[in-house]
Amino acid sequence: MIESEFLPAPGDAEVVLDGVGLTPADVVEVAREDATIAISEPAREALRESRTRVEAVVETDEAVYGLNTGFGELVDTRIDAERVDELQTNLVRSHAAGTGRELDRDEVRALLCTRINALVKGYSGIREEVVDSLVALLNAGVTPVVPSRGSLGASGDLAPLAHAMLVLLGEGEADVETGEGTERLPGEEALAAADREPVTLRAKEGLALINGTQLTVGLAALLVHDAEQLLRAADAAGALTTEVTMSSTAASDPAIQRVRPHAGQAASAWTIKRFCAGSEIVESHRNCDRVQDAYSLRCLPQVHGAVRDAIEHLRESVTVELNSATDNPLVFPAGEVDRRSSGTEHADVVSGGNFHGEPLALRLDYVTSALTELAAIAERRVDRMLNPNVQESHLPPFLTPESGVRSGYMIAGYTAAALVTECRSAGTPATDNAVVSGNQEDHVSLSATSAFAARRTLGYARTVTAIELLCSAQAAEFVDDDLAHGEGTDAVYEAVRAVVPALDEDRPPAPDIRAVERAVFEGILDDALDAALGNEWQEQRDRSAEDVRR
Repeated sequence: MIESEFLPAPGDAEVVLDGVGLTPADVVEVAREDATIAISEPAREALRESRTRVEAVVETDEAVYGLNTGFGELVDTRIDAERVDELQTNLVRSHAAGTGRELDRDEVRALLCTRINALVKGYSGIREEVVDSLVALLNAGVTPVVPSRGSLGASGDLAPLAHAMLVLLGEGEADVETGEGTERLPGEEALAAADREPVTLRAKEGLALINGTQLTVGLAALLVHDAEQLLRAADAAGALTTEVTMSSTAASDPAIQRVRPHAGQAASAWTIKRFCAGSEIVESHRNCDRVQDAYSLRCLPQVHGAVRDAIEHLRESVTVELNSATDNPLVFPAGEVDRRSSGTEHADVVSGGNFHGEPLALRLDYVTSALTELAAIAERRVDRMLNPNVQESHLPPFLTPESGVRSGYMIAGYTAAALVTECRSAGTPATDNAVVSGNQEDHVSLSATSAFAARRTLGYARTVTAIELLCSAQAAEFVDDDLAHGEGTDAVYEAVRAVVPALDEDRPPAPDIRAVERAVFEGILDDALDAALGNEWQEQRDRSAEDVRR
């Protein structure tokens, strides 16, 4: 599944970057909805002050990493003053060594948006006009061509950032949106389309542009948004499956959650109860002979809740990282750091490790495992609806009349099982190590690898969830028509039926799966639930899991 095929139409919003308040939702607006970017005046002042500090250091002719020395293993190589500009340009050129598939448009825009926000914090020493050129590219719909592979997650996402920044030099390539579509142009022509001229980099600026975690955090910001959306769809699918399999909502009773007060568990339990509120289908079998439901239904709050907690854990880290200075070295006003760490006369230029992606990498690997579990439990619920050996008597084998002559959604179940296997393969922790740059850079995070694995797993999990939604809506066709769905499950059923008709006779299930997947990604399911459940649901879904627990 290629997410870019599902992207919404551009909007007219503006996101103001100030280095402190960027959110995952803001990144989504810029990356996918073409919100324009502006820079706050305090942030502009921070840029100017930071550049003044760099120029003061350059005038002293002191050896300072990133200003007038080589990089990595070449840190002890002193660069003559007349070649400092050449050093910065060569840095960007030489680090553009990426390979693999090209990043999607929204991925590149997320990278650029997050890099600009890191720069305007005012600790990177870059000139205001260079940042304005980046802003102009985004606002003009100019998207640098960026190969996806090559980052080790320390020193940040060097190779992808270098490819993106080549366009500022009038080099590389970019996709430019015109009235007739998108055209790929050389960097200088792409800059002209944004009404900008190639930049000549000065001291520190090449390093400022490429040294940071912005590929990782840009991907992670999109992931947080998509994972939270997916979790809502998974709860919706689980609620409808609970209903149409004649299962019980008793396991979501608040009393059960209070004696094991995990925040995510409480939120998922509340959601299931709310979706099934008023369900005559649930009421119709309240005093039946079944004592307990299978784990995939009875333990839904515990499993979905644990996934919710993992996503919240990632959101916390992403929110911090979006508003962090991840450059190296960092340029501080005199007196902010222990001078013994710096040694410069006019400002404190301090080498550190904020470019290391470990705070994101570990949590991304955690979310990859969590999303795998979300897919795994959904696949088990799909099997309970399709499998004639475990399903309820009111459901025909593989959810089709005249089973045998017809196979119904049998192979959709196979697809769900295959995708869970893909999730488990992608879920091998990406955090490892590689020793590079002559052993100077001897521990890296591989955070971008973790981000790609998490995004790939999310795509698989979304498809499995779409299959569950498809099957649960089909199972509803075999429930007594006189019994009403719950307030939320009715909206879920109708949202599926708005894009896929009931399966009256065999047809290829692939378009059905894709249509439901699109309904999830484009927010059609969210809109249906908002309309059906009103402000109470919208307020609840926007609260943190910790608030729900309390």
